[in-house]
Amino acid sequence: MKLGANTVLFGGYGLETAFKYLALAGYDGIEISAIEGMSEHLVLDRWQEIAPEIKRLAQTYQLELLAMEQPSRDPVKMEKAMQAAVEIGIPIINCGPGGKTGDEASLVQTIDEIGNLVHMAEKYGVTLCVKAHVGAAIYNTPTTLRIMEAINSPAFGIDMDPSHIYRANENPVEAIAAVISRVKHVHIRDCKGRQQGPGKPELQANGRGDIDLVGYIRVLHENGYNGPLNLEIIGAKEYSIEQCCVIAAESRGHMQACLQACGAR
Repeated sequence: MKLGANTVLFGGYGLETAFKYLALAGYDGIEISAIEGMSEHLVLDRWQEIAPEIKRLAQTYQLELLAMEQPSRDPVKMEKAMQAAVEIGIPIINCGPGGKTGDEASLVQTIDEIGNLVHMAEKYGVTLCVKAHVGAAIYNTPTTLRIMEAINSPAFGIDMDPSHIYRANENPVEAIAAVISRVKHVHIRDCKGRQQGPGKPELQANGRGDIDLVGYIRVLHENGYNGPLNLEIIGAKEYSIEQCCVIAAESRGHMQACLQACGAR
C-alpha cells in the first residue's frame, strides 16, 4: 500500500506548502485537491496553467501522484478533471456520489450519472472511484453493492472511507471486507462519534477517534490491496501550518504502525 495524503489538509496554503510538508512527514505520495471552496490547488478552469507546476513539485519532493479528488458529477467539470489527470499523470479521480439518502429514485439517478462518467473515464484511460458518503444516495454497504452490481467497467472502482461508513452506523472492518473486490482507492481518517460531520480536523487524525483502523488496514492487506491509502482531513483551511503538520505527521505514523501490525511493512 502507498501512504499518501490529500492536499486539502493544507487548503489554506499553496500547493508547494502541501508538497513540502507531506514529504517531510514521510508520505510516499499525494492526492491533489480539486475541491472548490476547500482549496485553490487544482483549479480546473486553469488546469493547463497549473499542470506543469504539479509535475515539477512531484519531481522536486519525490512524491508519487496517487489520485485527484474532484467531488462534482458535473460532466463538464469532470471532463476537465480527466484532461488534467491525463496531462499530469494522475491515475485515479475520486468523486462524491451526490443524491439523497433513502430515496430510490435518487439512487437510480446517481448510478446512471456515475455510469456515464465511467464511460468518459474509459475514453481518457483513467479510473473513476466513488465512495459512500453521509447524506448521499450511496451512503452505506448495501447502496455501495448496488453500484458495484450496476457498473462493471475496469475504469470504475470503489473508494472506501471508514469515517463515512462508521457514521452510517456500520462496522468499517466488516464493510471493507464486503466490497474489497472492487476497492481501487482508500480515503482514510478517524472519527469520534457517529454524528453527521467528521468532527474537528485534529479528531479526524488517525488514532484520535473510535474506528478500528488496524483491523481495517488488516483486511486490505489480507486481500492483497496495494493501491493508495490517502489521508483526507477536511476543515483545516483556517489552521496554522503547525497544526496541519502535526495532523499529517501523527496520521502518517499511525498508518505506518497499522501496516507494521498486520505485516504489510
